[in-house]
Amino acid sequence: MKNRGIIVLIGFLLAGTGFLALVLSLVGVQLAFLTWIDAFGGLIGFLIRVLMIMFGAIIIYVSRTNLEGDKV
Repeated sequence: MKNRGIIVLIGFLLAGTGFLALVLSLVGVQLAFLTWIDAFGGLIGFLIRVLMIMFGAIIIYVSRTNLEGDKV
């Protein structure tokens, strides 16, 4: 995988933004470009933020896995 660094960066940005949005929402502050998340309601907004963190972590894990070394 040639673009492994870019994919890891995308995963970190997604997870970091989700974590920051989650912490800020607990305080009552929102990131300006993520205000649309709370249009669906408080619970759905919370779940979207948690899913952002989870998908970011999954992207990081999958991109760091050596799939080419598993040949039989």
